[in-house]
Amino acid sequence: MLESLYQEALDRKANPKEGSYTNYLYKKGLDKILKKVGEEATEVVVAAKNADKEEIANETADLLYHLAVMLADTGVSPSDVQAVLDARQGKASRIHDRPEITDY
Repeated sequence: MLESLYQEALDRKANPKEGSYTNYLYKKGLDKILKKVGEEATEVVVAAKNADKEEIANETADLLYHLAVMLADTGVSPSDVQAVLDARQGKASRIHDRPEITDY
């Protein structure tokens, strides 16, 4: 899924198309792309809080699309991300919950 979005984003970057939203993002630059990634991530959180499956699916699709554009723009491939995930698999987490604060 992400790979196909990424390939489409790469293709659009190499072969601009008049009126393309993807090309609009590339023209505006990385800051605009990152702003959209942040907006879409927030919308996914809101959709999940609303427990609306259709809204979650729509907002997740938007987030994945914008992530693919960001990856293509920064030269990071989905296989680069997969390598990180593969290296992490099976490792114990180093994140621990903080002790509850009882004294105020």
